[in-house]
Amino acid sequence: MNRKMMLACSATALVVAASAPAVIGQQRAIRTVSSISAQDKATGAKQHPELLKEFGGTYSGPQAKYVESVGRRIAVQSGLSNAQSDFTVTLLNSPVNNAFAIPGGYVYVTRQLMALMNDEAELAGVLGHEVGHVAAQHGQRRQKTAQRNAIGGALLGALAGAFLGDSGVGSLIQKGIGTGSQLLTLKFSRSQEYEADDLGIRYLASGGYDPRALSDMLASLAAQSSLDARLAGSARSMPEWASTHPDPASRVNRAARGAAGSGSSATVRNRDAFLSALDGVLYGDDPKQGVIEGARFRHPDLRLSFTAPNGFGMENGTDAVSITGSGGQAQFGAAPYSGDLARYVDSVFAQLGGGQGGVPAGTVSRTTVNGLPAAWRTVRATSQSTQVDATVFAYDFGDGKAYHFLLLTPAGQGVGPFNAMVQSMQRLSAQESAAIKPRRVDIVTVKSGDTVQSLSQRMAYPDYKLERFLTINALTANASLRAGQKVKIVI
Repeated sequence: MNRKMMLACSATALVVAASAPAVIGQQRAIRTVSSISAQDKATGAKQHPELLKEFGGTYSGPQAKYVESVGRRIAVQSGLSNAQSDFTVTLLNSPVNNAFAIPGGYVYVTRQLMALMNDEAELAGVLGHEVGHVAAQHGQRRQKTAQRNAIGGALLGALAGAFLGDSGVGSLIQKGIGTGSQLLTLKFSRSQEYEADDLGIRYLASGGYDPRALSDMLASLAAQSSLDARLAGSARSMPEWASTHPDPASRVNRAARGAAGSGSSATVRNRDAFLSALDGVLYGDDPKQGVIEGARFRHPDLRLSFTAPNGFGMENGTDAVSITGSGGQAQFGAAPYSGDLARYVDSVFAQLGGGQGGVPAGTVSRTTVNGLPAAWRTVRATSQSTQVDATVFAYDFGDGKAYHFLLLTPAGQGVGPFNAMVQSMQRLSAQESAAIKPRRVDIVTVKSGDTVQSLSQRMAYPDYKLERFLTINALTANASLRAGQKVKIVI
């Protein structure tokens, strides 16, 4: 969550979806388009800025140029265009393992997913997979379903529906959340994922890369998914690609069989070039958007901190922090502040009501939380024939700054399971803020006597050091390292 926070709900896209094994022995025909239409170019150009905002913005630096060059070379293998300049390939400043593409020649991958890769062929395989979705026109078919389901679990959509009725949800989301990125980042069907895998393998082979790279990347995603499940107790929710599309392991063997049946003898992986480009990339949360450690969220620039309830997952987006669990949903964000907390609370409710007066009037209660003036109000509403309590709990941080939680709980609970969270809000001291440092990927050369156990102790985490090291390097616990080998650590 950055300084310019708004009432927004961050959507995420998948890297590669999970699905059950299927037979792939021969290269079957897949219907694809052979050009980028003028309409697609115009639509993509319009959606591109929205997607950048939604997913953390562009990650600048040498890594971005490298990803662009690899992405363009693999994208032209699709036949959508023979001109590399027709493709816009973007490295996103996001801590979520993610990649996607949209019509018009726009392809995206997050820095976090790049850090999970171990060579250039894996990067090309993932980008090729995403371009394959566009070439096979999966997005157009997906949007027909997405238009019926885009608002599916979004907190603001649920609140808006409660206040405006089902007929008002769509218009509010278009005004406040934006359906564009949601429609672009919903899950593909199993058959569509198979087709994108097959096309990604085909593009790898025609581009001169080892076609086995996509299978290897799927294996890394499977290992990451398993590790994420073990870390779930940290109150950080799993990356969207894993939670929405679990078990990427089920596709590893299928992709490996597809590579074997491709007829390609290419073995190019370009590991050294990739690792050199990856060296120094930001890993995990960007402190400029706040960081999550365990159940605690801290923002050094805003100088604030709060703790999620026990058993709830937390995800940091560009404009808001989402907290979800079986007992309710919440979002932390900000809105314009005139200096009156009561008006601030009412203004947040008014925005949820789309400015149409859908939220009933009520009394705003005042309190103090860890020395911060605070105000809150709970409104009873009906969402999909079920009564719920919607609460806005706001804090005055001085200097014209205020922040708030949006809470949605079962009727009669009010703040309910979020009571400890709203009471945990506090200022960070200048010293505490300065102590929050970014993590980065460091490429190191193995020396004689180094082991996975010894190198893993250099990982900048308090727990699961070995598991994190093995996962990011696609290694097993009994792997033997050789002197001169390059590996990744997080410092």
